[in-house]
Amino acid sequence: MTAPAPAAAAPAPSAAAVASGWLHTARFLTTAPKLEFLPALDLPEIAFVGRSNAGKSTCINTLTQQKQLAFASKKPGRTQHINLFALGKQGVTDAVLADLPGYGYAAVPKADKIRWQQVMANYLVTRENLKGIVLLCDPRLGLTELDGVLLEVVRPRVEQGLKFLLLLTKADKLTRMEASKALAIAKLNAGGGEAMLFSALKRQGIDQASQLLWRWAHPEAALPAAAQ
Repeated sequence: MTAPAPAAAAPAPSAAAVASGWLHTARFLTTAPKLEFLPALDLPEIAFVGRSNAGKSTCINTLTQQKQLAFASKKPGRTQHINLFALGKQGVTDAVLADLPGYGYAAVPKADKIRWQQVMANYLVTRENLKGIVLLCDPRLGLTELDGVLLEVVRPRVEQGLKFLLLLTKADKLTRMEASKALAIAKLNAGGGEAMLFSALKRQGIDQASQLLWRWAHPEAALPAAAQ
């Protein structure tokens, strides 16, 4: 009797699947109203920053495939805590996402704006385990004065090797020509970092951003070569 043929090996997961699966493990770690309340960690940390209406919460929830991981307030600018989310399979944390409060919203009192600008600046300059920053920007508005201040704050660390991504959200609102122009401008402003178009609605840029974040957190590892 002829022996049955061996079962074909399952195909190796693609780079996008590896990165997406990793981000899907995101879970709440802690929240802190001030920098000194954040735990000291030796894990790679990736911070998401941006104006209150730049789509930051939507972006985080889309990348992690979780609808309510990052809180999207109906009153932009009201969430004034630094929220940390752990990443890693089998419950073993190998990296952390930091969701920083949105800034620049007009309804927030000036004193609160100044206080949070100082908190974020201190975090971005002094957080020792910070490995990368994702600055979210609505390309229809372009980089604002506060975005420019943030870029100047992080520029020395980016020049020293800190990873940086300028992510243009809500790209589905742009025509093809507008998107091309916005991306070209963003690349000039990224200061040695990277720039990318992103749309949660059209699923644009999700795989690319996921893989980039995975590489930031795992610099010694390699994603499947065929799909990089």
